[in-house]
Amino acid sequence: MPHRYFTTEIHGDRAFLSGADARHLAVVMRARPGLAVTVCDTAGTDYACRVCSAAPEQVELEVISSCPSVSEPSVPVTLYVGYPKQDKLEWIIQKAVELGAVEIVPFFSRFCVAAPKKEDVKNQRYNRIAFEAAKQAGRGVIPRVAMPLTFAQMIGQAAAKDRALFCYEAGGEPLLSRLEGASGALAIITGSEGGFSPEEAQAAVQAGCVPVTLGPRILRCETAPLAALAVAMALTGNLQ
Repeated sequence: MPHRYFTTEIHGDRAFLSGADARHLAVVMRARPGLAVTVCDTAGTDYACRVCSAAPEQVELEVISSCPSVSEPSVPVTLYVGYPKQDKLEWIIQKAVELGAVEIVPFFSRFCVAAPKKEDVKNQRYNRIAFEAAKQAGRGVIPRVAMPLTFAQMIGQAAAKDRALFCYEAGGEPLLSRLEGASGALAIITGSEGGFSPEEAQAAVQAGCVPVTLGPRILRCETAPLAALAVAMALTGNLQ
């Protein structure tokens, strides 16, 4: 399989890599003219290329053909995750990107153990994790990790999607029943370690979110979003 890189420097029949990717291809992989390489424009299009010249500062590639990235799911899923403690969010981001989420949005709710602290600095790291996961998984886009929202902001944003599923530990409709025939933008909302208060659940319903259950077992806050996302990908034909 050809080496794969992200770049926005695609002009006509030429594409260019710079920075760490250029150094990796030119120095580590010892690329020579004619080597097949796949580059993605970060917007869902893959370009089959071959190396014209390779230097640590810049690699020039000839574009042979282009096509939509086959790795992008047909249903865009945004994952809204109650802010967990320690480094659990980093793990959720990495795995959610691998599974196909297009965006990960953390939020603070009533029972969150974690408190806001240096979120701008953390967000840079979170997006770097998403970028590296997208490269590893062969994604056609780089999923975004948003800055944390309040609960009210979150349900307002999630309810604006074509379908918003509120994973509630106190019960709801079966998740599978709400994913049959799903199309359009999908929001999946899961809580932090402390779950949701009854008032938050009521507010979510009033905003237009549908409470769903993930089954009779209590899933950890880092397990629930990935389980729900995997089910969504499988039932929409994006995890076969």
